[in-house]
Amino acid sequence: MDNIGNQVQFSIYQTSLTDIPYPHLISIEEWEKKAQSKLSPLAFDYVHGGAGCGETMQKNRDAFTKWSIIPRMWRNVEQRSLQINLFQNNLPAPLLLAPIGVQSIVHDEGELASARAAASLHIPYIASTASSYTLEEIANVMGNSVRWFQLYWSKDEELVKSFISRAEKSGYSAIVITLDTPMMAWREKDLQHAHLPFLHGKGIANYLADPIFLSHLKKPPKEDMPSAIALWTRLFGDATLTFERLKLIRESTRLPILLKGILHPDDAELAIQNGANGIIVSNHGGRQVDGTIATLDALPPVLAAVNHRVPVLLDSGIRRGSDILKAIALGASAVLLGRPYIYGLAVSGEEGVRAVVRHLLADLDLTMGLAGYRAIQEISNDCLLVKN
Repeated sequence: MDNIGNQVQFSIYQTSLTDIPYPHLISIEEWEKKAQSKLSPLAFDYVHGGAGCGETMQKNRDAFTKWSIIPRMWRNVEQRSLQINLFQNNLPAPLLLAPIGVQSIVHDEGELASARAAASLHIPYIASTASSYTLEEIANVMGNSVRWFQLYWSKDEELVKSFISRAEKSGYSAIVITLDTPMMAWREKDLQHAHLPFLHGKGIANYLADPIFLSHLKKPPKEDMPSAIALWTRLFGDATLTFERLKLIRESTRLPILLKGILHPDDAELAIQNGANGIIVSNHGGRQVDGTIATLDALPPVLAAVNHRVPVLLDSGIRRGSDILKAIALGASAVLLGRPYIYGLAVSGEEGVRAVVRHLLADLDLTMGLAGYRAIQEISNDCLLVKN
């Protein structure tokens, strides 16, 4: 993806020389509006909404505006590369697609379309435990492309181990454990609609295909889906978890384990002490605790606690190439993209996801070059000024 910004930018401009207009939207805000027009209020609000009044969602965006980029001039940025190395994988850019479940509520092909788009761009895809398709089905459409599996820790530890085993057999190269969802948050829009897709059998494909889960049922899900859904409600999430329990997974797999949902530096230290190989600074896109700290604000103290011992990634609020550059400048190894690619999925399926991601990478490449950098590894906090 060297100089991808020039390539994508000129390919768009060149459509002005033909009778065929460029088929895709450009700004994330336009993708969002188009997605809202296509989806039912239930589906759109489930994707777009956050906890409470959405204060955390706004904080995530506001945090990026507190930092200003200070471009440097005449530094020979003719040739540029976004490539990074993460867990011994050479990746084309410091970007991964975040784990988002129940994607079938916005597009019939759901996670399969998103995973194919990621694979076509060689961008790692993180498959959610709460996917509408099984982790095996997702793996099958990705071929040899890098993929990680996100784990929601269940009350049944044998089920947890089974998910990990299935991920290993299906070629996933890392496990991402989400920490911040031992229970569902108070999400006003979903509550107003009385809408939780899992209760309608959506987003539980991995459970319905798991031998441990099925062993608890008297009848197969096809014969008694209400009982399978009821079992899911009893097993999903475990509010008794402590960092010491991480050792169970650490002993069960050789794959790198990343903990997603870290916002406090003391939790970062506990994560490393108990075997984590990486940390994702995340507030779940504002979907779990309203009024919490923005992830970009949480990043520097977490990085100070980690002190280069493991990679630290960041999600929540990424909308532009400049956002990625700021996160990298502050010390993040890479970022995760969430809602924007789901808007692309809602509007144009696989091609929509691909377009959103390509645009973001092009934006990052051009922003990096115009700021005076030829490679991600050159970017440091010297290029940023914080507003007083």
